[in-house]
Amino acid sequence: MNDKLEKIPGEISLITDYLAQMIVSYGLKLMGAIIALIIGFWIVGRIKSALVKLMIKRDVEPSLRTFLKSFLSIALKILVIITVLGMVGVQMTSFIAMLGAAGLAVGLALQGTLQNVAGGVIILLFKPFKVGDFIEAQGYMGKVNEIQIFNTLLTTIDNKVVIIPNGGLATGSLTNFSMMSTRRVDWTFGIAYGDKYEKAESVIQKLIDAEERILKEPEPFIALSKLNNSSVDIVVRCWVESIDYWPVFFNMNKNIYNAFSADGISIPFPQMDVHLYESKK
Repeated sequence: MNDKLEKIPGEISLITDYLAQMIVSYGLKLMGAIIALIIGFWIVGRIKSALVKLMIKRDVEPSLRTFLKSFLSIALKILVIITVLGMVGVQMTSFIAMLGAAGLAVGLALQGTLQNVAGGVIILLFKPFKVGDFIEAQGYMGKVNEIQIFNTLLTTIDNKVVIIPNGGLATGSLTNFSMMSTRRVDWTFGIAYGDKYEKAESVIQKLIDAEERILKEPEPFIALSKLNNSSVDIVVRCWVESIDYWPVFFNMNKNIYNAFSADGISIPFPQMDVHLYESKK
């Protein structure tokens, strides 16, 4: 009994020494891993900044710059994390196999996210739009600010930021208002029955000739399009530079209203004639 009691302090001492060695060994590894992680993320940030400066210097397209910056940041951070895990002592062969299995499961669970990545690549390859274009897609209209790895950022006319997944943009329908250098502006102006069509046409033609932003070719088009219920409708079609579309559209509406009023041409509004007959019994 006394012999067993005498052995206990020695065994406790061995256990204590072993725990101290483990703490020192793994503690140093853990501290080194944390330091390596911090330094690694700092280096990733520096590389990302250097890449952005290089792409700006080489005049790389803005849409490609934002995508590559996002993609490179994620890829390098994953590489840093794998390196740090190896420093801690994680067996990389087993880890990579486990990562592959987890990647398969995550891939199935995140099909939509992966579709957005593929959509971003398709957008950059086929370029249905680029940064700076004004587009309408997925029920939103705005200027393209960034094309990221998962999403595209639009700024609307009233200065809201809309985030649209790339998957829907790559596979869905969209309208790019900036792709063509010129656009056609369409108006429909109504005059009252009884007013002279030739007089209204002459007034419209004078306003078109006075508007310098309207292109001479293709030639502006004016025609009587419809005898409506309450108005005689005149259709006007002109071509302008894309950047001048809205200024010309609004300015012509104002000028037509003022010119018709000044020349005695009525702009009708919907109305109904009601005839009352006296019933004789």
